[in-house]
Amino acid sequence: MAGDPSLRAVGWARSLPLRSTVKTARDWTRQHLAALGWDRTAPDLVDAVVLTVSELVTNAHVHAHSDAQLILTWDEECLHVTVHDASPYVPEPRRPTDEALGGRGLLLIGALADDWETRPCPRGKDVTACFRPRPSTGPA
Repeated sequence: MAGDPSLRAVGWARSLPLRSTVKTARDWTRQHLAALGWDRTAPDLVDAVVLTVSELVTNAHVHAHSDAQLILTWDEECLHVTVHDASPYVPEPRRPTDEALGGRGLLLIGALADDWETRPCPRGKDVTACFRPRPSTGPA
């Protein structure tokens, strides 16, 4: 609801060109989750978010051959982790074979996140994962 002083949100955005490393995305994400106090209150959740960021940025760089825009938004209920890339092709989970070296990223994200979705955009797509901290977790 607009103008509702009880509703607070915080967010960060970062552009990650193809030449940037996925480690840059992981470190940047970990820094912002520490600002929420989650490094102390929810270290396992931080690890899940960082691994998800790693998978999504890797997918943008490797499969979409695109720069990635990483957006973290915390609305006091859910941490939304969104990666936008320039490819119009929406990814779908696939069943990897025992011999396959890849193809498990979206399955992993599905296991780590409380929810995730893909959304086509006019200039590419967004993949968003939602993480809901348990009641004992949250900003310090």
